[in-house]
Amino acid sequence: MADACTHLDQAREVTPSAQGCEDCLRTGDRWVHLRICMTCGHVGCCDSSPNKHATAHWHATEHPLVRSFEPGEDWWWCYADRLTFQVPGAPPAPSYG
Repeated sequence: MADACTHLDQAREVTPSAQGCEDCLRTGDRWVHLRICMTCGHVGCCDSSPNKHATAHWHATEHPLVRSFEPGEDWWWCYADRLTFQVPGAPPAPSYG
C-alpha cells in the first residue's frame, strides 16, 4: 500500500452517470451509499451495499479513483493504492440533485 495516491493524474472533471447507483437503478436493487468514479463519472454503490457496484466498476475498468457521492462528504478512495484521502482544494463532488 502506498503512503499517497499515485493515480491522481487519472482524475477528471466528471458528470455523474445517474442520480443513484447506475446499476441498481437498472435492476431495481437498493444501495447504502454512493461512490462516483473520478475517471468516467460512473455512479456505483459502496461495499456495504449488496451488489458492490463501485468495486465491480473498478474490476471491470481499472479506473482507480472514486469519491464519496454523499452530500457533505469529501473523501476519495484509490482502489489501486488501497488508500482513503482528501484532495486539498478540490472542488466539491458533483451533485445528484
